[in-house]
Amino acid sequence: MATNKFFKSLLFALTITVNLFGFGIQDSSAYPVFAQQNYSNPRAANGKLACANCHLNQKAIEIEAPQAVLPNSVFEVEIKVPYDTSKQQIGANGKSADLNVGGILILPEGFKLAPKSKIPDAVKAKNKGVFISPYSTEFDNILVVGPIAGKTHQELIFPVVSPDPEKDSNVKYLTYPFYAGGNRGRGQVYPTGDKSNVNVFGATQAGQIAEISTSEKGESNITIINGNGTKTSQTVPAGLTLTVKAGDIVKTEQALNVDPNVGGFGQEESEIVLQNPIRIIGYLAFCFCVLLTQIFLVLKKKQFEKVQAAELNF
Repeated sequence: MATNKFFKSLLFALTITVNLFGFGIQDSSAYPVFAQQNYSNPRAANGKLACANCHLNQKAIEIEAPQAVLPNSVFEVEIKVPYDTSKQQIGANGKSADLNVGGILILPEGFKLAPKSKIPDAVKAKNKGVFISPYSTEFDNILVVGPIAGKTHQELIFPVVSPDPEKDSNVKYLTYPFYAGGNRGRGQVYPTGDKSNVNVFGATQAGQIAEISTSEKGESNITIINGNGTKTSQTVPAGLTLTVKAGDIVKTEQALNVDPNVGGFGQEESEIVLQNPIRIIGYLAFCFCVLLTQIFLVLKKKQFEKVQAAELNF
């Protein structure tokens, strides 16, 4: 048991390593690994997903999945993360960059990521260069992906294998809810609680802007003097467009820059039925019996009409 646990932990560590370094994406502030490190379960008691704690804007997503599946069968759950691909975000270095996307899928217990040997070639082709991993060794029914290039991956496809109640006594033939989340763009809050540069920065005090200078890194240093002559200086990260200039009068918490956030996170939920194949066979048998009965009734009616016609002619 200890050996199995060790190998599972090693596999999970390798999964995280591939997620971090496998795609050569410079900005790591949107990686699911931050949620994995800070939340043992990404879904809170109120239904809120952990991703929404850092990605504050709300954007719609769509889920496509079959209504019912058979035991031990492979199916696809698709999370659509639409956005305007002409828009760019501010990177951590202050430069414009294309948006990345990511997704999370919380399946019922027993449902897992399909093994490569069972994934159809068409799905493998669609997911080329995309690495989907379990959220943790404890929750292998929770899958995460991203961040990956948004321009080519606005549809995130998760190949899933359903459990078999005949082999797992904890799984029943029931209707199960599942939850999905999708994000585009960087977050506004780091796991430490600090703001990222994808934010509107407000004035720390009311007063007049005495000076605006730019550092070597491109940051804007703003000096504000209030009515008592007290000076305060604050820094607006590089790459943000200021809405104020020297000499302007500002109020406390007044925005100093244009909102740079073009992304956002959305979550949805749906249901899936784990269907018993015996029920389907029973239903088909019932439909066949009804059809057969109807045919016999029609034939009997025709026979009766012929008998009546013969009696009338006699």
